[in-house]
Amino acid sequence: MVAFWAVYVWQSEAPPYILPGPNVVIATIISDLPTLGLALWVTTKTTLLALLCAVIGGGSIALLLAQARWIEALFYPVTVTLQVTPIVAIAPLILIYLPTPQTAQLICAFVVAFFPIMLNTLQGLKSVERHYADLLRTYGASRWQAIRYLRIPSALPHFFSGLKISGGLALVGAVVGEFSVGQAGDNAGLAFRLLEAQSRLNTPRVFATLILLAVLGAVIFAATSFLSWLALRHWHESEITPKV
Repeated sequence: MVAFWAVYVWQSEAPPYILPGPNVVIATIISDLPTLGLALWVTTKTTLLALLCAVIGGGSIALLLAQARWIEALFYPVTVTLQVTPIVAIAPLILIYLPTPQTAQLICAFVVAFFPIMLNTLQGLKSVERHYADLLRTYGASRWQAIRYLRIPSALPHFFSGLKISGGLALVGAVVGEFSVGQAGDNAGLAFRLLEAQSRLNTPRVFATLILLAVLGAVIFAATSFLSWLALRHWHESEITPKV
């Protein structure tokens, strides 16, 4: 794809403000690294903090909803409504009621990343094999022991599936938050720098920002996949390397 991109720019002689070549984009990343590097750190920090909050919040809510049907029936519609409401529409409202733009960006990313973790973890907690649950009940296991030794291990593969999804969604939420409530200065993220470059017709910087966002998303997915492999590689079929 990169080779095709380079050949097309070379053959069409497209000016850099229309379609910059890969060499121009790489040169822009290097020359603008002080500015783009700081913006990359701001976006990364927001994304990872939102993902951490989504893990804690989503896992806790899923554990709460799995305790009884009436609890799930009471709170589940609220979480679904929060998820299906477009984050772009509620981002300005979030900014009104929160003290700082950084907090608003964090909440935007958290809202987007929360639901996949919560839903997948809840599904895992509810998908315990019945004969295992009956065995623990036969031996007089308490509710906490059943959660610790059966429900949580059974939910781990589902949790990590949700984590892989939420890693990318947290980045999407951070970018949407920066689009809606982003600010200039040292607290400007990559999305703000992208809008700034677009308004100035600095197309090479637009491409450079997009590439950095794509690389950040790939790194987050690789990291969550590695965590899943570490946790499940010895006992779950999804991460066990088949022996030929």
